[in-house]
Amino acid sequence: MLYYKNKIRLILSALSVLLFFSLFISSSATSFAASSSVSISQAVIQSYSGNSGIQIGMIVQLQSKATNTITTLNQNSISNMLGVVVPANSATVALTPDNQTTQQFFVASSGRYNVLVSSENGPINSGDYITISSLDGIGMKADSNQTLVLGRATGNFNSASNQIGNVTVVDKSGAKKQVAIGLIPVSLSIAHNPLATKAVDYVPSFLAKAASTIATKPVSAARIYLGLLTLMVSTVLTAILLYSGIKSGMISIGRNPLSRNSIIRSLIQTVAAGLIIFIIGIFAVYLLLKL
Repeated sequence: MLYYKNKIRLILSALSVLLFFSLFISSSATSFAASSSVSISQAVIQSYSGNSGIQIGMIVQLQSKATNTITTLNQNSISNMLGVVVPANSATVALTPDNQTTQQFFVASSGRYNVLVSSENGPINSGDYITISSLDGIGMKADSNQTLVLGRATGNFNSASNQIGNVTVVDKSGAKKQVAIGLIPVSLSIAHNPLATKAVDYVPSFLAKAASTIATKPVSAARIYLGLLTLMVSTVLTAILLYSGIKSGMISIGRNPLSRNSIIRSLIQTVAAGLIIFIIGIFAVYLLLKL
């Protein structure tokens, strides 16, 4: 009887600790994100001056030494990525200067908008990260060689369908090739490229990639490490519970063979409790990365 009481106390204690830890981590991370992040609604876009070569769907940056003039983005200035040129009627509120003396373009940095892309880095599938290509103002599928991404594609694009033109580019080997140009919807969220080989915020690339795959968005280093810590705690608690329960069960069978059936049933319950603790830990990690 004492064996069962001790086992029940151990299971309840482990579950209480894990639940408290998971709730604390999740609430702390959510509060931190809410206080430190700035949400820009799709209902608001900003007006900038620019030249006539800028088109809707192009990726742009602020012109050097100017705060209200934009120009097309290129690969050499990827760190200056500002957003995408969108139609003036694509948002509820459009912020414009009082005195408009030059042509105005509206730029969005969040929300879901159409973006001009190319097939330079291969076909684009829904969910692929989008970055700037070698064509000024035109996007492409991101890989591990870019530091920033514009967002994630919510549509597909390839050279065989939904293209609006072709252009010749020169690749890294110096050879010329034809690439298709098209327009696809992209969920805008300018951030560090989770596919980049270089570690972001001291996070190993494989961890950053795994976290972004689970959350379907770039994840901060703080959330990644908190999730890893939560997973480690749940794993340790599960291992301790299983070890102590199985060890005690084996000792009890040796001392009292007649109680073998009830002890085995108790061991099965212990294993089930350990699995429940581990599943709760996995779910807590998922919430931590996703929220």
